[in-house]
Order: sequence, then C-alpha cells, then structure tokens
Amino acid sequence: MTALQPVRGTRDLIGEDFRRMHHVAETARRISALYGFEEWATPIFEDTGVFARGLGDSSDVVMKEMYSFQDRGGDNVTLRPEGTAGVCRALVSNGLTQTNLPRKVFYAGPMFRYERPQKGRYRQFHQIGIEVLGSAEPLSDAEVIACGWHIQQALGIAEGTVLEINTLGDAESRDAYRAALVAYFSAHQDRLSHDSKIRLEKNPLRILDSKDEGDRVLVADAPVIGDHLTPAAAEFDRAVKAYLTRFGVPFRENPRIVRGLDYYSHTAFEFVTDRLGAQGTVMAGGRYNGLVEEMGGPATPSVGWAAGIERLSMLLPEAPAAARAVAVIPVGDAAEGPALDLLQALRRAGVVAEIAYRGNLKRRMERANRIGARAALILGDDEIAAGVAQLRDLDAGTQETVPLAEVPGRLS
Repeated sequence: MTALQPVRGTRDLIGEDFRRMHHVAETARRISALYGFEEWATPIFEDTGVFARGLGDSSDVVMKEMYSFQDRGGDNVTLRPEGTAGVCRALVSNGLTQTNLPRKVFYAGPMFRYERPQKGRYRQFHQIGIEVLGSAEPLSDAEVIACGWHIQQALGIAEGTVLEINTLGDAESRDAYRAALVAYFSAHQDRLSHDSKIRLEKNPLRILDSKDEGDRVLVADAPVIGDHLTPAAAEFDRAVKAYLTRFGVPFRENPRIVRGLDYYSHTAFEFVTDRLGAQGTVMAGGRYNGLVEEMGGPATPSVGWAAGIERLSMLLPEAPAAARAVAVIPVGDAAEGPALDLLQALRRAGVVAEIAYRGNLKRRMERANRIGARAALILGDDEIAAGVAQLRDLDAGTQETVPLAEVPGRLS
C-alpha cells in the first residue's frame, strides 16, 4: 500500500522547521504586546463575501487563488487567504466599532491560497499581523511600521531587510492619479497583457502590480502618485516619515508600491530582502480607511501589516535550539516511585525532564545521550536510603551527589 503524503503545497512542521516558525510567532507576539497590541483569533474559514469585499473581485487572490466551496448547508465559505478582512469583520460582528477605539490587534495563524508552490511559499502558509483599528493619525502608521521593525530586530534579521515606503494620497489625490494612469496605459493598450487590459477598465492601479514582463516595461515609465498629491496628503506623508525618523527606522521611498482598492489610502510599505534569492517581500502593509465599512460597520480609519512566518523563519541566522532535558534514571524496581516523584518535582520547577519507560542503567543512559540531555539524575537503593541523587553533567562528564530536596533548585 502506498504511503499517504501531504497535499501538494503543504508540509509537516517538525523539529527545526517547527522551532523556527514557533520562534518567529512567539517573538512577534512578545514585541507587539510591548506596543499595546492584543491578540485576536478569527475563524479559519469565513463567508466568501468577507474576502471578496476585503480583497476586491478583480484581485488575483479572489479571481484565481481562494479556496472557496459550498458547505453542506449551502453556504459559500472560503478558507482565509489573509488576516485583515477577518479582523475587520470581527470588529463589526462583535459590536466594537464604537467603543475603546483605537483597537490594537495582533494575530497569527495559517492562511490558504491556491498558488504555485515554491521556496518559502505554500498553499497552506502562516502569517503574523497587526492592525490599529480606528486611528486616522500618521503616528499610528509610523508606530505599526516601528513595531514590525522591532520584531525583525528581535529576530536578528533586520540588517537583511529594507523598508520601502510610498503614499497613496487621499481620495482626491487618487482620483487624479487614476485619471493619469488611464490616460497613460490607454495610449499603450495594445502592449498590455490580457489581465491588465481588464484591470485598465476595472482598476488601473492593479496594473502597477503586474508580474507580466511586458507590463513591467510600461510600468517603469508610468506616472507616479507623488505628482498628484493634495497639500493635505503630502503633509500626512511628511509626518509619517518624520515619525519613522524619530523612531530610528531607516527607509527608502519607492513610488511603485501601490494598493489597488479604493479604501487604501496614504501609507503603503514593504520590508524587502534579497537574501531569499530574488528580492522578495517579507512584511507589507499600509493604511485602509474603508475596509471596516465594507464589512457593514461605520467608516473606521485603520492601518496595519502582515508578514509571512515561513519567509521570516528562513532569514533567521540559526534555528532556535531545542530545550535540553534532564534524564531521571531509576536503578532497580524500588527506585521507580521516588524517581517519578523527582521527575514531577523538576517539572513543577520549570525543568524539562524525561524518564525512559524501560531498560537497565546502560540503556537509559544511551537514551539520555540520544535525546541530547544536559544531565542525568541517577537513583538507586543507596541514594534513596541517603535521600540523595547522583547528578551527572553529560557535557562536562562530571558527577556529584546532591540532596534530593536541592535538585530542582540546582537545575532550574
């Protein structure tokens, strides 16, 4: 019988792979808490409308990549392809749009997109993200970016990434920019890809995101939004960058970073790296002032980012070490009970401790070495009678006698 394998585009997280991913998520959880973010967990699947509204029906994710299906009750549901839309839906569904704003939310978990698997990209992948819901001030834009930078510093990967930033302006700025893009791309319509010809009618800003090589040539000479900003939008952009400088976050301007949906405005940014082969994005976000409204709530200015845990974990200089256990080794049947008591005393003291389920002293010591134990505690009849254990340092090869009552304190 053929052994079953993971579905294409998915993988098991075991050993070093899991430790890398867990370290990224736990570091982000810890640093975001320092900034006042509270963790939320939303369902892994939602009504398909949550993501169709949140991502736009002309986006590649909605058109080509979502795992959508009709459940047995006839409802159209989708495995979440990203986290922001669900967080905004939760704000509305739980009646939180009018109280204690702004809400600062952290999330982490699996996402799903049907795309071509490649290095660092899977059909089930994992993201961390933060959102500030209900703040229109440029300081909140700068703070979410600073938090993302702080997380990368804590992971030891900040020197390998670069923050690129752009402004999308306000509604008036975007209208003027959209008109300029339509005029430019219409003059070159015969050179556009099929998908971008559709985007020209529906949402011309999407063309700037095109991966088609022919489109990229045209995009290189396309108008930039900086030439179409209102004074208010230009001032907002200046303030965000001044705050970033105050926070000590280095950045460079990239006028080609865009977000295609109408509710995106002002700040758009990406942390990019060239340490994963071709330059790639590891963290991206921006301001969205209409997404909560798309979910049926009131207009709620918001800003946030999301980051791929797989990609961040690949940038780690080394995998976090697994916790090394202390092996408790009873010698003789009479020692098993006291050994189990000592085992639990160590665990209550916060010490990782293991006991082999069977075997003589030699075999139990062999297992202690196989699992990389840092020490072994040996208990025989003589030790039990004297109320002590033999503590063997498996790295140094030394051994000493320690009173049982002092063992947890010595090893914690």
